[in-house]
Amino acid sequence: MRQHRLAAAMALVGLVLSGCDSQTNVELKTPAQKASYGIGLNMGKSLAQEGMDDLDSKAVAQGIEDAIGKKEQRLSDEELIEAFAALQKRAEERMAALGEENAKAGKKFLEENAKRQGVTTTASGLQYEALKKTEGAQPKPNDVVTVHYEGRLTDGTVFDSSIERGSPIDLPVSGVIPGWVEGLQLMHVGEKFKLYIPSELAYGEQSPSPSIPANSVLVFELELLGIKDQPTEQEAEPEPEAGQAEAQGE
Repeated sequence: MRQHRLAAAMALVGLVLSGCDSQTNVELKTPAQKASYGIGLNMGKSLAQEGMDDLDSKAVAQGIEDAIGKKEQRLSDEELIEAFAALQKRAEERMAALGEENAKAGKKFLEENAKRQGVTTTASGLQYEALKKTEGAQPKPNDVVTVHYEGRLTDGTVFDSSIERGSPIDLPVSGVIPGWVEGLQLMHVGEKFKLYIPSELAYGEQSPSPSIPANSVLVFELELLGIKDQPTEQEAEPEPEAGQAEAQGE
């Protein structure tokens, strides 16, 4: 599947570069020109993330020129398939090496973090510290909770944040990554925790997006705002008993 994506991405870059080489100054005035540049920019970033950062733009332009001019292709289909396979193998080797580096760095980070005062490590390897404590209710596995959060890599890079968006989210306790499933059930409504989640309790080797490299330890500031269909601490005021209500009405 990744090989098909790579081939498609390279073909699209070829279309974007059609009729020009790396020395050509193109105009970026009309919406179509700006959109064309945006497509090329996005695809270039995608290819760089795949490890394809040394493509020859002149060779790409030559391929487009030959195709448009209906000239005989300079390489056979077999040679092209072999070239794509070589690039794909190289990209996979780079990603595997990066994953190993992340795993080692993550292990070292957690070992050092566990020594800090206030950090608790559970049997699963999850680490947490309470930034704000309350006596509210605790969610159960089948509950839906309302949370505010911000997720970072260990270098401080933010990859997702409901706080930045200014909108908390509702989610099922059992429908998130294992580190969150465990962490949420340790919290009381109104509390704010900092979770340090080992990669095996997060996404492991399967990166969900380029912003989260494989084998990454994830750091979340997580605030439990409420449990759906349960009152918050401010709302949880006892109602007067029937007799008291009648007395107040007299």
